[in-house]
Amino acid sequence: MKRVAWGLFAAWAVHDAEELATMARWSRAARPRLERLFPSAPWERLEVSQRHVNVAIGLMGAVMAAASAEGARTGGRSPLFQAALAGFGAHGVVHLAQAAVTRGYTPGVVTAPVVVIPFSVWAWRRLRAAGVPMDGGPSVAVSLAAFPLLAAAVHGLAHALTGSGLTPAPGER
Repeated sequence: MKRVAWGLFAAWAVHDAEELATMARWSRAARPRLERLFPSAPWERLEVSQRHVNVAIGLMGAVMAAASAEGARTGGRSPLFQAALAGFGAHGVVHLAQAAVTRGYTPGVVTAPVVVIPFSVWAWRRLRAAGVPMDGGPSVAVSLAAFPLLAAAVHGLAHALTGSGLTPAPGER
């Protein structure tokens, strides 16, 4: 089960490498189109600097590394690991939905169907085949509900740590 547990971290790293490479630039370039599609959204607060992206991804990396380590330690039985795995898989589906709603590329949508979702399905199948109990109940449900809160917390902390806010610093535009 160590392969499944550390595979989560590896799959996350591949996926977030795409986000790291594209998120800041995309948030600036897509803003005019998104403002036309969704005029009531607070786009000025949603544009992110590269420094913010770097810190936010690093923080989420710490969360995913901790969850993967706990999964390796417990043979995949850890509620934290199972919650992270469920959240990761759901995150892939969210990327596909975002791209559909925004009618174009969004950071992470390339690796969502080829890394995130297939890895998540494979990992759940491996856990089941190994007889790992998966409650599928509260911890998974809570993780799915908590994911937006975790993402908001990571971005909020990145904002506090970078001091740059969500809007890029003048030299980063």
